[in-house]
Amino acid sequence: MNTKHKIVSSATLKKKILSLRKQGKEIAFTNGCFDILHFGHVSYLEAAKKDSRILIIGLNSDSSVRKLKGPKRPIVSENQRAAVLAALECVDFVTIFNEETPLKVIEAIKPDVLIKGADWKGKDVVGAASVKSHGGKVEFITYVDGLSSTNIIKTISERCAK
Repeated sequence: MNTKHKIVSSATLKKKILSLRKQGKEIAFTNGCFDILHFGHVSYLEAAKKDSRILIIGLNSDSSVRKLKGPKRPIVSENQRAAVLAALECVDFVTIFNEETPLKVIEAIKPDVLIKGADWKGKDVVGAASVKSHGGKVEFITYVDGLSSTNIIKTISERCAK
């Protein structure tokens, strides 16, 4: 199965969303680096997909990941990360952004639901005000504690150092 059609620019995504909204589809958005895809990511994305909503992932570009995580990251390039995410059945579209936050993408596509991990509850969620201003909501998904790309990379480094 070819999933390249699921990786789109934010401009193309805006056009696709117009059509999907006419069909009555709910648009959900989440974002992240997704550097080394793991069970925590998959369980989170599957939960985010619920019902018949369209799930869009805003993927941090390589330069964006470096700004957030440091010069040794990402481990996996943005094109490869996007392709792996697009191959997941629960993901409808992936769009890559260069900024440190997905605010521009959120403001451009105006999702009905902004999704974050439950570890973000009580924190300032980028784009929340924008989503709520047009009647949308913020939803928190259970976070699989202890699973992260950072922890996996650290474990590999420690094991290789022995």
